[in-house]
Amino acid sequence: MKIIVGLGNPGTKYENTRHNAGFMVMDALAKECSLSFDQEKFQAMFAKGKIKGDDVILMKPTTYMNNSGFACREVMDFFKASPEDFLIIYDDIDLDVGRIRLRQKGSAGGHNGIKSIIQCLGTSNFDRIRVGTTRDPQIPIINWVLTKFKAEEMDALHQAIEKASQAAYYSIDHTFAQTMNQYNTK
Repeated sequence: MKIIVGLGNPGTKYENTRHNAGFMVMDALAKECSLSFDQEKFQAMFAKGKIKGDDVILMKPTTYMNNSGFACREVMDFFKASPEDFLIIYDDIDLDVGRIRLRQKGSAGGHNGIKSIIQCLGTSNFDRIRVGTTRDPQIPIINWVLTKFKAEEMDALHQAIEKASQAAYYSIDHTFAQTMNQYNTK
């Protein structure tokens, strides 16, 4: 089983904000796979189905970003999954808009959603796709991540969402090392 989680904050107030890049990728992936987020369980909106013959859960936690780990833990326990079954997709202010970066494990890197997942799963050994949202040094990070993307960033954002969605889809029937080789390009 593959559990693909896009991080973000629930509610219309947060739609299209930088911190919701993970949700945007999940929406694109669900559309591509003809799935819909029509179930709410485990503190998350989720879609479950077969993709490429494999059981896959697409998930958007409704816990708010900083508590995303609680939803991941509930799903892991219910489905008797392991942390290695997870692919987490989230925003990264240290990457330019339009860029994505894949990584197999590591620290939270200052991202509170990832920090929560590491704490709740008890490990940092899970796959990740980071979606670039860039940084404005004039605005405190806590405020910046809740801003909406600028009009001039939209083309690059849509390209990154599409690429991240394709990478997640590709990872379903490939190793993550193969996925990184395919999608970690300049």
